[in-house]
Amino acid sequence: MLPLSYALRNLFRDKSRLLQTVGGSALVVLLIMAASALNSGMEGVLSASGSPRNAILLGAGSEESIQRSEVSAQLGGIAEAAIPGISKVLDTPASSTEIHYMSFLEAADGVKGQGLFRGVTPKALLVHPEVRIIDGTFPRAGEVMVGKLAWRKLGLPEESLRPGKKVKLDGSEMTVSGVFAAPGTVMESEIWTVLGDLYMLAQRDTVSCVVLRMDTPGDFSEVDLFAQQRLDLELTALRESDYYAALSSFYKPLRIMTWVTAGLVAAGAVFGGFNTLYAAFASRIRELATLQAIGFGRVAVFMSLVQESVIACLGGTLVASTLALLLLDGRTIPFSIGAFTITVSPQVAITGLVTGVLLGILGSVPPAIRCLRPSLPRALRS
Repeated sequence: MLPLSYALRNLFRDKSRLLQTVGGSALVVLLIMAASALNSGMEGVLSASGSPRNAILLGAGSEESIQRSEVSAQLGGIAEAAIPGISKVLDTPASSTEIHYMSFLEAADGVKGQGLFRGVTPKALLVHPEVRIIDGTFPRAGEVMVGKLAWRKLGLPEESLRPGKKVKLDGSEMTVSGVFAAPGTVMESEIWTVLGDLYMLAQRDTVSCVVLRMDTPGDFSEVDLFAQQRLDLELTALRESDYYAALSSFYKPLRIMTWVTAGLVAAGAVFGGFNTLYAAFASRIRELATLQAIGFGRVAVFMSLVQESVIACLGGTLVASTLALLLLDGRTIPFSIGAFTITVSPQVAITGLVTGVLLGILGSVPPAIRCLRPSLPRALRS
């Protein structure tokens, strides 16, 4: 085999071509890493948002959207009395009657943003134990409590949603009472308000759903049996985890489109790499033939050419990984029902590394084969 130093020296023969190869591979690897991080972030936040212990009672036919659901406001009390297996905290049933309402929130400076409002009572904290108030207090009448990422989803300045700030919901002025965190879930992008306030603002006398926290995931059968028996209430029972899994399937075409776009760009870069390496290797046909004449086999010369390409692409991978950490890691991306944070995880980093190696191999094999195809006498005379 030819020494690795030979491949390294050849890389710097044409610095402009080296920069072109490194830059092209860096762009492709960065796009692939971004696609991987986006898909992982969206899928992760949706899969983590639902608990298998939580059961949702909502209106029949509204399984795909809680916002469209309407059930009786007395359903919470009926369910607590009729369904065994509901978890209790200090003898208080973990049952949350909620209204899910999509509307616009207006900051003090007049800027509006659309977000998901959840009308709740303090019992919602028993059903959603991942929620932690990190600043301020739970909302009272005339107040709202915002998720830590709500400002990003709404497209508002973060300072406009600090505790004590004034906001408007459907023309009614309200005060921000606090900020809560629910790491890794879509709830961090929601705005919570008092259930009674949302009754009036949404102009409805029904609620969207009742969420029950069961002692074990297996107790869901009791909730399902209750929904089937109470035909007068026109209910459907869903596991909270199943509801968010269905939402994840709804967004699957979007995630596929992200991969398709990145793949098309990568394919274009590979073909561009073919042209660059064809020109680089073709100018060295006599040199490559000379190496064969002094005893190096075609396989050894072929491997040296592949090494050059892989090393250049790994340089681009290093640049792309640095840019991903600086530009992508920790960035919050909003989507229709919430927001998620991009993380350059080890899985994303490995995806970028594999992409860089494949670019180096796939981009160099056809040009190398073509340049080594002529017979030795013909190549020496070229």
